[in-house]
Amino acid sequence: MTCCRSLWPLIACEARRPDHSATGLVRLTVAVTILFNLLALESRQSQAAEAEFPGEIVFGMSTVLTGSAENLGRDVQRGVLAGFQRANRKGGVNGRKLRLITLDDGYEPARTGPNVRQLIEKDNVLAIIGNVGTPTAIVTVPLVQEEKTLLFAAFSGGPILRNDPPDRYVINFRASYAEEIAAMLDALIDIAGLKPEEIAFFTQRDGYGDAGFVLGISALKRHGLADPRWVLHIGYERNTLAVESAVANLLLTNKPPRAVMMFGAYAPSAKFIRLCRASELNPLFLSVSSVGSGSLAESLGKTDAHVIVTQVVPCPRDDSAPIVREYGADLGAMDPSASAGYGDLEGYIAARIVTLALAKIQGPPTREAIVDALEGLGKFDLGLGEPLYLSRTEHQACHRVWPTVLKADRFESFLWSDLTVLFKGERSP
Repeated sequence: MTCCRSLWPLIACEARRPDHSATGLVRLTVAVTILFNLLALESRQSQAAEAEFPGEIVFGMSTVLTGSAENLGRDVQRGVLAGFQRANRKGGVNGRKLRLITLDDGYEPARTGPNVRQLIEKDNVLAIIGNVGTPTAIVTVPLVQEEKTLLFAAFSGGPILRNDPPDRYVINFRASYAEEIAAMLDALIDIAGLKPEEIAFFTQRDGYGDAGFVLGISALKRHGLADPRWVLHIGYERNTLAVESAVANLLLTNKPPRAVMMFGAYAPSAKFIRLCRASELNPLFLSVSSVGSGSLAESLGKTDAHVIVTQVVPCPRDDSAPIVREYGADLGAMDPSASAGYGDLEGYIAARIVTLALAKIQGPPTREAIVDALEGLGKFDLGLGEPLYLSRTEHQACHRVWPTVLKADRFESFLWSDLTVLFKGERSP
């Protein structure tokens, strides 16, 4: 209804004009016609959704369900479903049940575009939620802008999702990659005392890896890096495990890096770490949250490597956070055999936020109404231990980063002040 509301001042202005000439009447008639056409279009969208899924509010997700990063998509999907089922057990939102349609894109942008178009144009979803990946977001963002359909809480901290001023139809929950990277590099340099040149980058060769490297170099420049060529940059191809050449390049350096920033999927990242340790390379490995820390730990198996992953949600085993307790209960109600993880919790929080916004919509929910409702949340609290905020000018609800370190077979909460211990040759942080 935003476009419709913007026409009311024009109509009122034309109606108040003292000169009701033929030209003035034509202008007034055109404005009124446009307004009613827009109202009719929005009504048809709502009626189409009602006819397709009576009594339901339908969301869509195009994500990775197969391939080397499939656990990421399944984790986020499970979290969203747990949040939706929580609402449905209570009768839905304003009497309407929530439903999620998920399509597999295999983490390939070429498959994401057709998926998103199908969800919007054929399945008549209210919004897209929880898509995984920066490469796929690069395709999705222009599409949702064109279709005027919300993309909410993508599992990515990429810059494409965080324009300034924000894109109306792109709203995020999680902290950005820039914030995760800054937290890691600030700690490495200011606390552990590393020099910018002692930090290397291992990245996936696509929009995700490129974003990580560019943001990392920008952060290093703030710490005095004079020439990006002094920083080693190695990589691998998306949806492959071909990391051997990256390890070889590390071995060929005159002075191996003390830390490696990783921007890749969990399977190739795990293989990279294992090969580095087998080659007696012992840097500190660091990754942003989108690697999927649970899957990374599982893929690594037993290792003596020091690995840090920044998270955008609290530890899923931290019962002091109300949202974590609620997620544990709701996940158990949906699947008693499932265990909570970081990606699951992120998807769950996204579902809880969108449910909160839906409850504020009066009348049938429309694609414009859900955007307005999210922007109207202002400051709110979900029991995260961190206040959240959304508005027309702020499209990222949370800016906090939680550091974690690999202990035994899982990632545990970690304090940046303890970082120096990892550089003293101790095998157990």
